[in-house]
Amino acid sequence: MKELAGRVAVVTGGANGIGRGLATRFLEEGMKVVIADLDEADLAKTATELGALGEVLPVRTDVADADSVRALADATVERFGAVHVLCNNAGVGGMQRFAATSLATWEWTIGVNLWGVINGCNIFLPLLAAQDEAYIVNTASMAGFTTTAPLHPYMASKAAVVAMSESMAHEFATEFPHVGVAVLCPAFTATSIRNDERNAPAGHIPRSQADPELEELRNQVNSTIEKGVSTEYVADLVVTAMAAKKTHIFPSPEWLDRWQERVDRVRAQLD
Repeated sequence: MKELAGRVAVVTGGANGIGRGLATRFLEEGMKVVIADLDEADLAKTATELGALGEVLPVRTDVADADSVRALADATVERFGAVHVLCNNAGVGGMQRFAATSLATWEWTIGVNLWGVINGCNIFLPLLAAQDEAYIVNTASMAGFTTTAPLHPYMASKAAVVAMSESMAHEFATEFPHVGVAVLCPAFTATSIRNDERNAPAGHIPRSQADPELEELRNQVNSTIEKGVSTEYVADLVVTAMAAKKTHIFPSPEWLDRWQERVDRVRAQLD
């Protein structure tokens, strides 16, 4: 998908981080952009700031709620009449051990990271399929390929997004050949994901309380995240990947070595 000017993009998790980077890049390409986010204050602030670049529609959205995503689709069509690019980007993180992770935390993480993608793809597909050309970009993570740190709900959800995106790309090649599907798999990226618990639902126990022994590790990881690749760099890769009709986008391709190590560990057990 090379021609973006005049087209419409919807970006979930669009008020911060990678989502904001994508929205900014799309606006620079001449697109009209809908930014969806659960945080109303950040959503309004970002919409005002990005408004100088082009047309921006902010829509408060809970991606884990199908009705909320339908309302997002309705608002988009009402304002712009079409959707050409969908970025299912909203996500939450988390680092705590399995025994310290409540079912409420599992449900929250899976709800945003996986059901958010499922809801977006399911509800927006008819709108995308109606265009002459369209693209879905699902944000997963290199955590979808590796299994190391105590990130159980996060890794499970991201692995599912990788598998789902690859399967969709394979199916759409014949079912909807004009709708591209890509999975974005960043590693450490300079975002504010460390603040994801500000929108956590009732029942989620803050990680600092649920698993205080990992606080030092969480701080180390967050420090590394802050020094990660820029969201602008990630957004540039996404635009380039869509133009090249790619299905995988790796901002930190060196992490594929860790994936290979995992494959090697599994294969070693065949001996």
